[in-house]
Amino acid sequence: MSAPPAAESTPSTRPYTARHSPHSATSPATAQSRSRLSAPAGTFTGYQRVLIALLALLQFTLVLDFMIIAPLGALVMPVLRLTPSQFGLVVSAYAFSAGLSGILTAGFADRFDRRKLLLVFYAGFAAGTLLCALASGYPMLLVARLVTGLFAGVVGSVAFAIIADLFSFEQRGSVMGFIQTAFGISAVLGVPAGLMLGAHYSWNSPFYLMVAVSLIVFAFILVRMQPVSGHLKYRVEHSAWHHLRHTLSNRWYLQGFLTTCLLSIGGFTLVPFMSAFVVNNVGVPVSRLPLVYIFVGACSVIAGPIIGRVSDVFGKYRVFAASCALAIVTVLIYTHLGPTPLWLLIPIMGTLQVAVFSRIITSSALVSAIPSPADRGAYMAIASSAQQVAGGVAASIAGYVVVPTPQGALLHYDALGYIVVLTTVISLILMFLISRRVERQTAGSLV
Repeated sequence: MSAPPAAESTPSTRPYTARHSPHSATSPATAQSRSRLSAPAGTFTGYQRVLIALLALLQFTLVLDFMIIAPLGALVMPVLRLTPSQFGLVVSAYAFSAGLSGILTAGFADRFDRRKLLLVFYAGFAAGTLLCALASGYPMLLVARLVTGLFAGVVGSVAFAIIADLFSFEQRGSVMGFIQTAFGISAVLGVPAGLMLGAHYSWNSPFYLMVAVSLIVFAFILVRMQPVSGHLKYRVEHSAWHHLRHTLSNRWYLQGFLTTCLLSIGGFTLVPFMSAFVVNNVGVPVSRLPLVYIFVGACSVIAGPIIGRVSDVFGKYRVFAASCALAIVTVLIYTHLGPTPLWLLIPIMGTLQVAVFSRIITSSALVSAIPSPADRGAYMAIASSAQQVAGGVAASIAGYVVVPTPQGALLHYDALGYIVVLTTVISLILMFLISRRVERQTAGSLV
């Protein structure tokens, strides 16, 4: 039996005893999952295609639930008589709750069949969304968003752990490319459709629709997804608290968490004031703003699967590095724009979206190889929390840096671009180290 690679954990650093080597090509857990889902890199079995579709639809509901509340503000605030500060807290409550839930569940995330864990927390997510639809005032809506975020944060991390469990490393770029198209579809179809429903019926009608879609997804997962329990072959000898502490103290894992945080900061720094910058600095009329976002979302939908496939063929880090270079150039151009015609702005923002999207896909595939099978649930849960917190920190930093003029234009938006460039360069270096270590640990073994 082959020894575990150095990039994972050794007996001196890993307080778990496995019945079989986690990375042995002949271990029962690996053999079980690979035999059921075996397919050459770049191709998928019938069951894998079903699984990808289910997880992509699940991700769509999570992203749409997160994105829809802010655009609905103009409808929600007058009906529920919310002040701007109250509505701001409603919007941010989801992220804080999702970040907290990852830490709270990390200790026991690897102790259960991931399918069962996914069903339990996805049911909680649907219940929280229903509470949002039923909210009749500020306190209930705030509680509803807290509940929804509490469950949604775990659902996302479990879904990515399932991908790492059931798809080989050579396939994960393509899988992530399909899964991450949920962001683009939400921007192109979900948010506009939700706003139309809210405008024509009531502010809570989009939430009722999301509950219905979530119940359909829940039923399909219940019927079509097979148990995901291969990681349970690795016996955990210590308490949930010890498992959490081990995951947080592993230096190899900490490097992954730090990289995830930097990527999240780089992604969220520009977003909070992007609409205001495009309208007040670039000069795009508010009436044309939906056209810009629809195009940007469409770029994500089209580029996602292509980027994922290319990263599997040519190497995930190579594509990541190229996307970082493209992001740096485009961010510097975008954040220094003045009055710009729409025909020029749209391709600039589309290119920026593709570059950022490429980073998300390739980095997700790379960091999925960091944790050992017995730690994937805990690692993904903590990484999800770190991402949420980092995004909140980035939004806060942006709020202190940007200064609005009396005319509405934003000063120092270019400084946010420099922050993005700095985090991109650091993440590029860290991801290089991660890529080198992943290459060593996957040589001659299955991940």
